[in-house]
Amino acid sequence: MRRFLLSAAVVLSTLVAAPTVALAAPAGEPIADPIPYEPVTSSLGLELTEYASFPQSFTQPPLTDQRLNRIARINTILELPDGSGRRAVPDLNGNLYLVKDGVPHVYLDVRAEFQPQFFSGRGLGQGFGYVTFHPDFKTNGLFYTIHTEQASQTTAVPDYQQTGTLFHGVINEWKAADPAADTFAGTRREILRVGFGGQIHGIQEINFNPTARRGSAEYGKLYLAVGDGGLGVRNTDPQNLALPHGKLLRIDPQGTNSPNGKYGIPADNPFAGQTGALGEIYALGFRDPHRFSWDRATGKMYLGHIGEKSTEAIYEVRAGDNMGWSEREGRLVFDRDATNVCDRLYPLPADDAKYGYTYPVASYDHNPAPGWNCTADVGVAVAGGFVYRGNDIPKLRGKYIFGDLVAGTVFYTEASEMRRGKDPATIHRLHLFTPQGQSVRMQELSGPGAPGDPNRVDLRFGTDARGELYILAKANGKIWKVTDAKYFASSPVGHTRVVNTSAASNWAPVTPSKWRFENGQVILASAGEARPGPRRPFEYAVLTKGPAFSSVEITAQVRLDEPVEVTNRDVIIVFGYKSDTEFYYAHLSTDNTIYPHNGIFKVNNADRERIDYQWNGRSRGANPAIVDAEWHNVRVKHIPATGEIAVYVDGDRNPLMTARDTTFTSGRVGFGSFDNIGRTRHFTVVGTPAA
Repeated sequence: MRRFLLSAAVVLSTLVAAPTVALAAPAGEPIADPIPYEPVTSSLGLELTEYASFPQSFTQPPLTDQRLNRIARINTILELPDGSGRRAVPDLNGNLYLVKDGVPHVYLDVRAEFQPQFFSGRGLGQGFGYVTFHPDFKTNGLFYTIHTEQASQTTAVPDYQQTGTLFHGVINEWKAADPAADTFAGTRREILRVGFGGQIHGIQEINFNPTARRGSAEYGKLYLAVGDGGLGVRNTDPQNLALPHGKLLRIDPQGTNSPNGKYGIPADNPFAGQTGALGEIYALGFRDPHRFSWDRATGKMYLGHIGEKSTEAIYEVRAGDNMGWSEREGRLVFDRDATNVCDRLYPLPADDAKYGYTYPVASYDHNPAPGWNCTADVGVAVAGGFVYRGNDIPKLRGKYIFGDLVAGTVFYTEASEMRRGKDPATIHRLHLFTPQGQSVRMQELSGPGAPGDPNRVDLRFGTDARGELYILAKANGKIWKVTDAKYFASSPVGHTRVVNTSAASNWAPVTPSKWRFENGQVILASAGEARPGPRRPFEYAVLTKGPAFSSVEITAQVRLDEPVEVTNRDVIIVFGYKSDTEFYYAHLSTDNTIYPHNGIFKVNNADRERIDYQWNGRSRGANPAIVDAEWHNVRVKHIPATGEIAVYVDGDRNPLMTARDTTFTSGRVGFGSFDNIGRTRHFTVVGTPAA
C-alpha cells in the first residue's frame, strides 16, 4: 500500500487531501557516495553537423540570474506531424520558430500574446517552455504550449496551486486557421493553469505519444510533466494525490469532464474516479520530471529526472508508478528531516517492496567537490533523450541517447539493458566529432557559457519524424544534427615495431640506482622523489631502443607493487617525450577522486596539466585503472594528426581514458611513477617513426 502525505498546499477543487502517515527514522548508516562507479567511456562518438542557428533573445523582465544569459533559450526541436518537413523550436524568451531546411522563422510570438503577464526573467525554466502538436494537426490545426506568468501580475485564478504561489504554469490550446501556413493566424484557449510556490520546477514538457495508433485509447492524449515547484526537500506535494505537483499528468485536451470543464480526464487513467485523488495523474513522486519520450519500437516511456542531492535518473514510466520523491532519491531513502543536511541518504529498508516505489533503470551521481556544503547547486542535471530508431546511423539503433544539460556530456545506455526491477543499465559516455572528424567537447561547439558559469552548455535533445537525432545548446542558440557515428582514435598508427625491450641497455632512467632489469621485467624498485622544476612524475625511464615515434601504440603489462592499502598508488606510461619537461603521460591509479590521479596529463614546461575528457572538473575521473597487485594489460594509443589519445586496460575495446591535444606531435615512450614502485613486462611499441 502506498503512503500519501498531507500537503500544506491549497487545492482549488473539491478533492480532499490525503491523510498524514508517520515516517520511521531511516535505518543503517548514511551513504556519502550513492553511485561509486562512473559512466564508462565508449569508443563510439556522434558526428554533429550544424543544422540551424537562432537569433539573440532576451528575458522579460530583464534577468536576475546570470545563468539565463544565453544567446537563445531554445528548448527542443520536433517535427510537425503533417508531412511538411517543418520543425518547431520554442525559445523560452517567447518566440515559436518553424525551421525548414535549416532556416528558422518566427511562426508565433507567444510572449506578445500574453504581455504583460508573460514572465521569463527568473528560474531556469520560466517563459515559453514547450510546444507540441496534435497528431491530427494537419487537419485540425491544434497545437499546445506552456508558458509562465508572474502571479502578482495577473488576476487569473489557478485550477490548482501551492501555498504562496509565485508563478503560474499555463497550458493553452491553439487552433491554426490554416495548418499549412508558415505564420500563425487563428484562435487560442486556456485549458489548465497551475500555481507554483517557487521559481523552479514548473511544467517542463507536454507531449503526445507518437507510438499511439489512431482509434486507440492512447491516441490524442496529452502528457504533462509537472515539477514540485522547487519548494525544497520538505515539500511532500509529490506524494499527495490531491495535487498535480510532482506528477506526470495525462489528459484529453478535447474532453470536458475535468473540474474546470476545459479538458477531459481519461477513464483509463490509474486514479480516475478515486476519491481524494486527481484523475489526471498518470504517475507520481517526481522532483523535477524534465524530459520524456517513447521508444518507437517498444512503446516504453523513458523520463529524465533531475535529482536533489545525488542522483540523476532515467525511469521507465508506467501508469500508476510512484518514483518516491521526497521519500526516495534514486534507489536510496531520502531523509527530509535530517539534522545534518549531509546525512540525508540511507539504504533501502528490508521491507521496501511493500511501499511499491519504482526505481531508475539508469542513473549517475553528482560527485560534488570536496568541502561541498550539501545544499549548494553542484551543477549537474540530466537531459532526457530518445531511443534511436532512425535509419541513417545503424550503430546507434537501440541506444537511449541522453546527456547532462549543464556540462554538455552526451551518454547512452542500451535500451535492452534498461529493465525495471533489475540492476541499472550501464551508462556509456559518447565522444563528439565535427564533420571533419575532429574530436570535440560540447563546450567547444556551444561557445562560452553564461557569465559566472563559463562551462554551462544547457544541452537538449530532439528528433524528427524519421527518428533522427538533434542536439541543442542554449549557450549559443545552435542546433546540430547527428549525421554519423564514428570511433575514437580509430586511425592506424603504422607498422614499425620495437620488441624485446626489457634489457637495461634499452632504457634511460631518471635515477638509474632505483631500477632493476631482470626476468624480462623493467622494475622501478625504489620510490621516486620530487625534483626541481615543474610538477611532473618523479621517476621514469625512457625507452631508447628504436626510433622516436609520431603515431604510436604502446602495449605492456604493468603491476603496482605498492601495497593495495595505499589508495593513491600509481604507475605511468610516458609518450610524446621530448625532454624532462615536455611529454604526455597516462596515470594508472587506484584513486580517481583527485585531480593528479587516474588520467591523461601533459607536462609542457609547466606543472602537469590534466587533459582527459573523463575528469568532471570537481572530484572524479575515469573509474580506477588498477586496484590490486596483479598484472594488467595496458594499451596507450596516440595519433598526433588528430591529437587523439586513448588508454585501454585489460583488453577492453572501450578506452578507460581519452583526450585530444596537439602539443607534441612525436617523441619517445617510457614507464615510471610518482612516488610508488611497480614494474612492466612485454613492453612493445608499434607506430610510425618521427620524421
